[in-house]
Amino acid sequence: MVCWLFKSEPEVFSLTDLQRAPKQTTGWEGVRNYQARNFLRDQAKQGEKVLFYHSSTAEPGVVGVCVIARGAYPDPAQFDKRSEYYDAASTPEAPRWVCVDVTFERALKRTVTLAMLRAEPKLAQMQLLKRGNRLSVMPLTTDEFKSIVKLGG
Repeated sequence: MVCWLFKSEPEVFSLTDLQRAPKQTTGWEGVRNYQARNFLRDQAKQGEKVLFYHSSTAEPGVVGVCVIARGAYPDPAQFDKRSEYYDAASTPEAPRWVCVDVTFERALKRTVTLAMLRAEPKLAQMQLLKRGNRLSVMPLTTDEFKSIVKLGG
């Protein structure tokens, strides 16, 4: 099974926000990078595990585990003129952007910081740790997923 790492700035959407969402589920909308979109559209499947990563914070890191509750579908924000994710070039007949629904599974006992990830030899090839990687959605191997969850307690 493929696993995933989804990044979000906690000021925009945090793990706590997901916990407070109705049925602890929400659309993972606003992905506006083509490679990340392609991962969601072509590879992410219902039932796959997701690590929730808080980015752009004093101490970025993995804070929780989610599951994909619904596979890719057109991101409704792309059609909403009031949304910061509005895309005038996208149409309902030919949507450019997709989202998936994610459901909260659990918070980790401790944040697995970026420094902790870098210090773990088993994670040396992890896409997140590669130079210049800024994707908000990226695949993980099952071993990477298990190693990170173990670090988080």
